[in-house]
Amino acid sequence: EVATDEVGTPIKQDIKKGKLRFYPYNINWNYGLLPQTWEDPAHKNAELDGVAGDNDPVDVVEIGSATLSMGGVYKVKPLGVLAMIDDGELDWKVIAINMDDPKAKLVNDVADVEKEFPGEIQKILEWFRDYKIPDGKPANKFGYDNECKNHAFTMHVVKETHEAYVSLKSGLRANDEELSLI
Repeated sequence: EVATDEVGTPIKQDIKKGKLRFYPYNINWNYGLLPQTWEDPAHKNAELDGVAGDNDPVDVVEIGSATLSMGGVYKVKPLGVLAMIDDGELDWKVIAINMDDPKAKLVNDVADVEKEFPGEIQKILEWFRDYKIPDGKPANKFGYDNECKNHAFTMHVVKETHEAYVSLKSGLRANDEELSLI
């Protein structure tokens, strides 16, 4: 997890209710974020019944064949995006592939993912839908009828969340959340 409220936004193990947070089962993909993006909690998405951002950078689920290093910076190709609704907040999950992956040239959109990685998007959706259930919480929901939106839509999400970040960083948007901008 990126500690967005600490100087330099270090990578740290997430803490929930004062305890270290562990996932109940393995995540089978590389999981990270898109730098210089921000899911603004004041921005209500009209297409998703007014749900607002979760106050974090956009998450990335990298589906390539290699296990990547924690904290590493990699060029990825966005392919699709899931609109996860977690505790009433919008938490985008960009599906991407490392540009250096052997299959990167074969996938450019959601349909290509289904061809080259059959069933992978459904596995990702189910993992994120269900991972809090063992803690007694309800399943997460997904907007757009659980559809993984296409590359063009994904790039719109990236652009919109980057613009939100730029607005926050420049001071056009008040930093009411007291995020570290260093």
